Amino acid sequence: MTLAALQEDVRVEPRAARAARSDAMLRLLTCGSVDDGKSTLIGRLLWDAAGVTEDQRMAIALASQNRAINGEKIDFSLLLDGLQAEREQGITIDIAWRYFETQNRRFIIIDSPGHEQYTRNMATGASHADIAILLIDARHGVKRQTRRHAAICNLVGIKKVVLAVNKMDLIDWDEARYRAIEADFQALAGNFSFAEVVTIPVAALSGDNVVQRSARMPWYDGTTLHEYLSNVDPKAEPVDAPFRLPVQLVLRAGGDFRGYAGTVTSGSINVGDRIVDARSGLGATLTRIATMDGDRATAGKGDAVTLVLDTDLDISRGAVLSELPRRPVNADVIEARLVWLSESPFDPEAGYLLRTATDLTPVTSVSVSALIDFETLASSPAHSCGMNDIADCRILLGRPTPIDLFSDLPLTGNFVLVSAIDGATVAGGVITWAQAGAASVGDNVLVLDRALLARGVCADLGNSPADEAEFNRRAQEVALILRSAGVPVVIDL
Repeated sequence: MTLAALQEDVRVEPRAARAARSDAMLRLLTCGSVDDGKSTLIGRLLWDAAGVTEDQRMAIALASQNRAINGEKIDFSLLLDGLQAEREQGITIDIAWRYFETQNRRFIIIDSPGHEQYTRNMATGASHADIAILLIDARHGVKRQTRRHAAICNLVGIKKVVLAVNKMDLIDWDEARYRAIEADFQALAGNFSFAEVVTIPVAALSGDNVVQRSARMPWYDGTTLHEYLSNVDPKAEPVDAPFRLPVQLVLRAGGDFRGYAGTVTSGSINVGDRIVDARSGLGATLTRIATMDGDRATAGKGDAVTLVLDTDLDISRGAVLSELPRRPVNADVIEARLVWLSESPFDPEAGYLLRTATDLTPVTSVSVSALIDFETLASSPAHSCGMNDIADCRILLGRPTPIDLFSDLPLTGNFVLVSAIDGATVAGGVITWAQAGAASVGDNVLVLDRALLARGVCADLGNSPADEAEFNRRAQEVALILRSAGVPVVIDL
């Protein structure tokens, strides 16, 4: 879009129309193995869909003079490969964010790296996306990294996936090869909870089926990539989702003003509704919803607001305000699936902290129970994990923490695990199960200490790191069994 057209668009477009288009925004992730053509595909999409200004076109054309590929005069990947190291190596290292719009939709494109070394960057990008484009080189088909990326997309809750079978020109537009890859990926996708998988044969370099329909693949009667993206509905939260607002800051001003600031992550709230602090159970009535644009009567998902209550609650950053009947679980034990992002492998003896929306909770222990096999996509028993592994684990928290299941409310059901030593992020994950906080230690609470366990279920274990991890796992398993039977339990190792 040219500057003049943009100025005209801003001048004549009503505010309501702009708001409607904002609601239709699509956050789009591109992923796949290295050299499958992700940057070229998105560059071509931007180029052909009028998302590139004239000065950008001239700059890219000039920069492409020594990088022409297969006779094409434009190297479309230059629109995405922003780092000098990326241009030198010909791969994407960091996440590239690009914004463009059409008549009825605004797009945020998240171009993620394909190299296994940078899987952590891909996982970060996936956590922001509504829909994923997973690229496959038509010559090579489904790879191990393809399986890993599909598993991560599923892990972070992406429900719609476009399989773009790229470089069809290099296999002479062979339909049989395309159909074989399509069937292979559909079988792979059956292991996940994707709601929709669409496959499209493309040649990113020449633009076939990217924006313009290809005349060289008459056997394909589906949509082009651009047509699909322009019409697909992003994932939508159920209209009856429970209200959640993780408190970011408690605001105090002159007089008696006290407000709880944060962003609504799900549901909606109205002035006059009763809300509750999920951790303490203290409730109050909402008397005012303040924003930078003035007070309002209601607030919904995505709104940054300050809530004023009729009763001052003794809470701070990290608290979660919710509706009264449907509260988060005040959990002290959770089960989760995570992707390990640190170059240092999991260490059961290391100290970790659990970071949720606005809270930071001490972790008593973490135990790994299984790893995802990227060949079979089955879970196999394990007690350790390393960089880029996807693992099932159990985490014992140092204090009860308001938590939702990721399948119910993704924004309050995900977390990152950080090192207690330097604050570095070591893993990101989603919560699959949560146990309500145990009772305080007292006469009616069973304490599972090391001596008790060492005489019984852990008598066969030694002092190695693997045995220590297994000791912790068994302790938590015993505690969960007892709690499910109604016995209050705490673990003291």
